[in-house]
Amino acid sequence: MSGKLKQRGSANPSDSAALSLNERILKDCHSLYIDKEKGLIKIAEKLDLRLLAPRKKITVLLIGNHSAGKSSFINWYIEEHVQRTGVAIETQGFCFVTSGRKRESLTGNATLHLYPHFKELAKLEGVVEYLNTEISTSKQKKFSLATFVDTPGLVDGDMKYPFDVDQAILWLGDLADLIFVFFDPIGQALCKRTLNIVEQLNEKHSDHMRFYLSKADEAGQESDRQRVLMQIVQELCKRPGLNRTGFDMPTIYVPSMSSGKSRCTNQIEEVCKDVEKTISQMIQNTLNTLETDCTQIATLIDQKLQDDSNASSHNLWARVKWIVYSFLGFLVPMLLAIEFLMSKVSKEVLAETVNNSTAEVIILYTAPLSKVWQAVPGDWHTHFIAGVVFVSLIFFVLAKVTSSLRPRLTRKQKKTLLEQKDYVKGHVKGTKEKLYSEYLKQVVTSQDL
Repeated sequence: MSGKLKQRGSANPSDSAALSLNERILKDCHSLYIDKEKGLIKIAEKLDLRLLAPRKKITVLLIGNHSAGKSSFINWYIEEHVQRTGVAIETQGFCFVTSGRKRESLTGNATLHLYPHFKELAKLEGVVEYLNTEISTSKQKKFSLATFVDTPGLVDGDMKYPFDVDQAILWLGDLADLIFVFFDPIGQALCKRTLNIVEQLNEKHSDHMRFYLSKADEAGQESDRQRVLMQIVQELCKRPGLNRTGFDMPTIYVPSMSSGKSRCTNQIEEVCKDVEKTISQMIQNTLNTLETDCTQIATLIDQKLQDDSNASSHNLWARVKWIVYSFLGFLVPMLLAIEFLMSKVSKEVLAETVNNSTAEVIILYTAPLSKVWQAVPGDWHTHFIAGVVFVSLIFFVLAKVTSSLRPRLTRKQKKTLLEQKDYVKGHVKGTKEKLYSEYLKQVVTSQDL
């Protein structure tokens, strides 16, 4: 499967609707991260901090046995027929259904380019050939903020898939914000493959999972429906990972596909509420993460500037130590050389070479060293000189060891860091506060803000 498939008609004109407030909030947050000049990701990279740009949509993974109504639910939610439906296994691969500017169908490689965070999925042999994306211009409900992932219908027996479907679903479950499990009352709702995957997903993502009895209007009378629900719940609770209190399984069906004769309570709007609630949580998490990342960047900049200040102090003391130890290293052998010359020159010759007062000063200050030299036996003069040279070398080694300099920031680098800090604490945090205020205005009155 390569290239683009033919375009289809859409439910909504592509340019008819502007961005909603929630879409704009997520888009603005995303832009603050990926801006080429002052994006948080670029700033963080220079501070050895790795940040990820927030997603602009939640991911909803739908799993269940074949003919459980997954594709029908997606068509109903976006109010457009993008997925084939039927009793047969219509969805043989993974289909991403998302909103966009125009109606389009993308295949495997194009899908991975559209969703780079799903590229690891390509490592599963055979999956790419069974990946596709359906882009719709629908603006119904909260579709503009959600991407649905329709999965192959799960069956037991000799059914063979062209790829490891279990592993692929488990991998997608790690990235999904919501996992909808549809149980079909007249199909193979209790097939072992479905239950095994559900149990494994529940181990790590129990808070993301929602269970629904789909096509509930086809389950017969109320007593029949309750019996089906009990059978499914009992089968689920037999598994240790799924045995929990407060187990909820709303009954849902697509209104447009119902015969209208059933009196079954349709709780499909609860599914929509779950999607809306998860979107709200994502927006709040995105704004909270934005503030956390700003604080982290500002802290790292302060730390880097403090380290530079500490390096400046360290380098000053290192230079002082170098001067002192180097001076001592030169002083001792120099005095010894002067004493040696003094011992070979008489006072009269010294007085003739320099004036008398200078000669007296030289004799006065070299007298202690002269006494030390005279106190050393003649046989030990060589050893004494070797000792002096050794002490001098120690001072030179100390000068070398203690004078190592730490790297410093240039004036331009410090100026850039300060500008980035002001930008993050001023512009980015200010934008975050503004976006949070706009988001809260949707649910509370202005008096509460």
